[in-house]
Amino acid sequence: MDRRDERKWHAPLFKSTVLSRRKLFRSGLGVGVALAGSGTVADVISGCAFNRSADAAKSSQSLPTALSSIILDMNGNAVLQWSNLCLQAIRDTRPGPPMVARAIAIVQTCIYDAWTAYDQVAVGTRLGGTLRRPASEHTLANKKQAISYAAYSALIDLFPSETPLFNAFMEKQGYDPSDKSADPTTPTGIGNIAAEAVLMFRHNDGSNQLGDLHTGPYSDYTGYKPLNAPDVIKDPNRWQPLRVANGSGGFVVQKYIGPQWGRVIPFALTSGSQFRPAAPPQYPSADYLQEVKQVIQYSADLTDEQKVIAEYWADGPSSELPPGHWCLFAHFVSMRDHHDLDKDVKMFFLVGNAVFDAGIACWDAKRAYDSVRPVTAVHYLYNGKVIQSWRGPYQGTQLIDGKDWKPYQAPTVVTPAFPEYISGHSTFSSAAAEVLKRFTGSDTLNASYKKPANTSSFETGVLPASDITLSWPTFSAAANQAGLSRRYGGIHFERGDLEGRKVGRLVGTQVWNKGQAYINGSA
Repeated sequence: MDRRDERKWHAPLFKSTVLSRRKLFRSGLGVGVALAGSGTVADVISGCAFNRSADAAKSSQSLPTALSSIILDMNGNAVLQWSNLCLQAIRDTRPGPPMVARAIAIVQTCIYDAWTAYDQVAVGTRLGGTLRRPASEHTLANKKQAISYAAYSALIDLFPSETPLFNAFMEKQGYDPSDKSADPTTPTGIGNIAAEAVLMFRHNDGSNQLGDLHTGPYSDYTGYKPLNAPDVIKDPNRWQPLRVANGSGGFVVQKYIGPQWGRVIPFALTSGSQFRPAAPPQYPSADYLQEVKQVIQYSADLTDEQKVIAEYWADGPSSELPPGHWCLFAHFVSMRDHHDLDKDVKMFFLVGNAVFDAGIACWDAKRAYDSVRPVTAVHYLYNGKVIQSWRGPYQGTQLIDGKDWKPYQAPTVVTPAFPEYISGHSTFSSAAAEVLKRFTGSDTLNASYKKPANTSSFETGVLPASDITLSWPTFSAAANQAGLSRRYGGIHFERGDLEGRKVGRLVGTQVWNKGQAYINGSA
């Protein structure tokens, strides 16, 4: 889904113009196209200062939901710079949710491992303390150079098509992207060595990134085949690939994204199945029927606020997806709490691996239960029956045939291409929230997002009828709303949401403990 509300920060300026994510990056930055007469790629990369808004001192601050409109200058925080570039590569290349989480974790782990060479106690995840340099070399300049080479190596490995963007950023900082030095006495060599160790390990982690287990990067090598066909529901308990609009007047049949992902080697979990929940309700049980009725009821009674919640958290294919969305929350925390580079290295290392392990745990459950999505269940149970529900964009709530029911989503999204149970949004969000809560020492978030009237992505010009502000006093509240949004949107059942939250919190706790062992040098 393409977000058209172009969510912005209040304060950051570029040539006196507030830029959205789409204006800054969809204008060809990745291939060196100048932006609206503003100068070269390098000018765009360095020209946006990271300014705090006038609201920063208030109790609730505007959340950075399109943070790639703010590319920090070269004197800024390198962790945030590279995180921004990673998120933009995700938006441009559109990988699936667990692949996004893995990419974020790899980039942030490479950054962390390189940084440990310039810390007194922290140890790397692959090479321990073997890269540690004398205290006299623990300078900000050395840290920035080392983590930049590490991040660059990771990103060109993960997103090779985006190399021009990464090269331009390296050159603007005064670094040579072609320098592959492996000298462990230099920041460049340390960054390259640290990244190489992480990448070599991750190339064999079961994700099939290189396509060496089955043809095609990240392709399935487990032999999964859906029980249901796009036009025939054989089993109302099982996932059905849908025939969906491709945005060009045609249709395409969904293909399960990542059925092998439960086998990926986690960061902290003992296995993908460590926290696997009990099975979801099965047809024709009363619990199953009630969950389907609840989804229909939500659809019939959707308020403007609930629609805004569903849209805000949708995180569709052209976005940074749920794992990246929580990186934006981490950006917010960095700004709010005035982090230095050292603190952000640690925070993003933890958040990245929290969403990574959350994806593995979640996708393990999805494959284990292969559970039905609401759209399939509603069509199966209510085909030929009249129900009251949201009919579609600009049509409101009407009486419809159950076979025509659709989730409150963009027409080209409908429902994600993988099973329902458990909710990825709930698992990713709760894991990240748990880590952020522990890292900051408090559940307090105090962030908000304002949706102007008539700027709905799904029903532009009509909804919401007036401005609506979503506010999150705590990380937990934000994570819970992310999970609930998928019920409002007709994507998940209640059990899938609530069990996802539980699994996410367990994952977050385990990642926190493992991460702390590396950070305090006891691993």
